Amino acid sequence: MPVRIRLQRHGKKGKPFYWIVAADARSKRDGKFLEKLGTYNPNTNPATIDLNVDGSVKWLQNGAQPSETASRILSYKGVLLKHHLLGGVRKGAFSEEEAEKKFAAWLSDKEKSVAKKEEHLSKEQQKAKEEALKAEKEVNEKRAQAVAEAEAAEAKAAEEAAAPAVEEAPAEAAAETAEAEVAPAVEEAPAEEAATAEETVAEKPAEEAPAADDTKTASEKE
Repeated sequence: MPVRIRLQRHGKKGKPFYWIVAADARSKRDGKFLEKLGTYNPNTNPATIDLNVDGSVKWLQNGAQPSETASRILSYKGVLLKHHLLGGVRKGAFSEEEAEKKFAAWLSDKEKSVAKKEEHLSKEQQKAKEEALKAEKEVNEKRAQAVAEAEAAEAKAAEEAAAPAVEEAPAEAAAETAEAEVAPAVEEAPAEEAATAEETVAEKPAEEAPAADDTKTASEKE
């Protein structure tokens, strides 16, 4: 019976969750399986993988073939490496202890790499959170500034609407004062003109009198 290590879909729509199973290659993808080897959750960053390494190696040694996705997961967790090392032990290339040491060293390096990646992702997430908070703060400040400017504009418009009523009274008073100052000047003008006319009339006879005397004298002379 051909056995295949593959993923079996679970979870809900939009958030899939997978079981890693060893199943008959002829069975349906989400049908019956021979053994559940682990779980794979792609909804986290990095993805969460819980896998039975020794059980997976055992199935590989028995001839099970992993699917493409399952093969990447097995490689990520070191299953394929351990299977290769145990093959070297069977061939006498090195002892089982040396194989375990090599696998332990690989696991240590892998854990450090994963921890470094998680730290980097954590810093990026923190930075993204800070940038989001900063952007939100700027939006709130702009909104508050816009509200303040609108209130100031309304207050200024109200003051401008009330200003003409207050300024009309001084304008009327100034007009009355101007009229009062112009009236006496108008009234005094006829009196001054009359006095000037009287002086002119009084002076004219005095100037014409000698002319009459001169005429009489000429007659008498004749």
